[in-house]
Amino acid sequence: MNDKTINMEKKRTHTLEEIDELKNWFEANRENLPLTMQIDSSAFTPNLPETISMLFDQAYICYENPKMQGCIRLLKKIKGNVEEIQK
Repeated sequence: MNDKTINMEKKRTHTLEEIDELKNWFEANRENLPLTMQIDSSAFTPNLPETISMLFDQAYICYENPKMQGCIRLLKKIKGNVEEIQK
């Protein structure tokens, strides 16, 4: 992987369909979501449902902006954490 490839991956944006698909997953798994979550080593939420709602508010505004993908990364991390819990 060269520097150009790394930069392209960092600047990846998402489509509206990808955001909708992610939202549909969360809605289908609403009952399996914990109330709190240590998302990663630097992010903890005491109210996961509210956090997910706010992250989607931001994701629908910023999905095409390569500099504002943090909310989508967090949503994907939360999804991965929930999937691990369900195993």
